[in-house]
Amino acid sequence: MANDPGLHALPITVEFGGRELTISPAVVETDRGLVLFDVGPADSGAVDALETHLRSLEYDLADIWLVVLTHHDGDHAGALATLLDRTDAVVAAHREEVPYVTGDRAPIKSSGDRYPPVAVDIALSAGVRIPTLAGPMDVLETPGHTPGHISLYFPESALLVAGDALVADREAPLSGPKPRFTADMDRALESVAELGTLEIERTLCYHGGYVEQGAERIREIAGAARE
Repeated sequence: MANDPGLHALPITVEFGGRELTISPAVVETDRGLVLFDVGPADSGAVDALETHLRSLEYDLADIWLVVLTHHDGDHAGALATLLDRTDAVVAAHREEVPYVTGDRAPIKSSGDRYPPVAVDIALSAGVRIPTLAGPMDVLETPGHTPGHISLYFPESALLVAGDALVADREAPLSGPKPRFTADMDRALESVAELGTLEIERTLCYHGGYVEQGAERIREIAGAARE
């Protein structure tokens, strides 16, 4: 589907965990430049791929002034150090995610290796609102996949940038978090139920991209999990 005015999905295909993976970082335009949601895995060419996307939008990496991490998993944050070598961007993550990004704690799902740690400049929490050219962007706490997972909500366009709180795949256009990759499934499903109370018409998933489904489908996911 077409991107929303001011917000652009940047789907890229990378190598991660020994397999080929298609992911959907995104940027939203602001008066200060671009806000980037997640980056991609380390040593995967993700930053070069993002740069190619941005040039097609008549932007460059230097136009990114803020990186918002939905959470600390390696396929989202691993390439952040590479990006910061090429930009002066500020980094923001939920306060519960900060120690995993900075290296004070090992990533929850790590088998020993980890991506290069980076400093986090802004610790986010629920209630933070950032003005963008796509309308106000609200930070939502959606823990469960990781302790401080966040999603981003654009109420004026009823759009949810879900991170990994929801996924899209061939079996079901919009699905709940995958148990195999979720630290606390009960809490993750509580987060899904909370998302179902919002006015959401479309969802952008990091895994699966844009989906023309929202609150109704999200409530179905939450209800099925209770049965």
